Amino acid sequence: MKRVLIVGGASGIGLSLSLYLARQEDVERVFVLDKKPFEEQYKQEKISADIFDVTCEDYSALERYDDIDALYITAGYGHLGMVEDFDDKYIRSIFAVNAEGPIRILRHFYPQMLEAKPFHCAVMVSIAAHLSSPLFAYYSATKAAVRMFIEAANVELEVQGSENRIMEVSPGSLKGTSFNGGQSDPAQTTALAREIVERSKVRQQLFIPQYDEVFKGVLQRYQDNPHKYGIDSYWYKKNGRKR
Repeated sequence: MKRVLIVGGASGIGLSLSLYLARQEDVERVFVLDKKPFEEQYKQEKISADIFDVTCEDYSALERYDDIDALYITAGYGHLGMVEDFDDKYIRSIFAVNAEGPIRILRHFYPQMLEAKPFHCAVMVSIAAHLSSPLFAYYSATKAAVRMFIEAANVELEVQGSENRIMEVSPGSLKGTSFNGGQSDPAQTTALAREIVERSKVRQQLFIPQYDEVFKGVLQRYQDNPHKYGIDSYWYKKNGRKR
C-alpha cells in the first residue's frame, strides 16, 4: 500500500486513519478529501489534503487519484430524532452524503478493484444498517443502502475473478468522533484505525468492532424478535443513551 485516498479524512475515524497511515513506512502519500479543511495541528509531510464535497454533481476531481492503492470512505453523519422532525432538505442531504456519495466513489474506483493488483478498500457503514433503529430512521436507511451495495459488489468482484473486496466497517457509537455532536480525538480511535487497515489488507468483507463483546448478542436479540428489539431500542435512545 503506497498511495492512499481517504474521503472524509479530516475528522473522526477518517482523521485517525490519515494520521495512522501517514506513519507507516510502506505508505508514500496519504490523500485526504473532505468538505472541511485539514486542521493545521494534524498536518504531516505525507498528507495532502483538498476540499471535496461528496454532495457535488461533478466527481471528475477523483480522476487525479486513479493511481491509488487503497481507498477508505469515512464521510457521513446522522442525528437522533423522530421521523417528523426532519424535512426534505435533510433527507436529500443525508442520502447524498451517506449513501449516494460512497456508492458513486466506489463506482469510480471499481475498475481498479477488478484488476489483479491488490486494492485495499474499506467503507464506514454502521451497526444501524443491520437492525431496526428508531430515532435513527433516515441514518439507518442510508447505511443499509451502502451495506447492500457492498455485499452485491463483492459478489460481482468474486465472479469476475478479482481477489479484491470492499470491507464494510459497521461499528456502534464511537467515542472520539464528531458523530452526533461529538468531538474528534484521534487518541481514542487510533486502535480502531489500525485494525481497519490491517483487516482491509487481508480483504476481509465485514468488520463489526466489539462483535463478540457487544454486538453478537445485540444482533441475536434483533433476529429473535425484531419488533421487540425496535421498541426496546426506541426507549433506550429516548432516555438519552446511544445504542
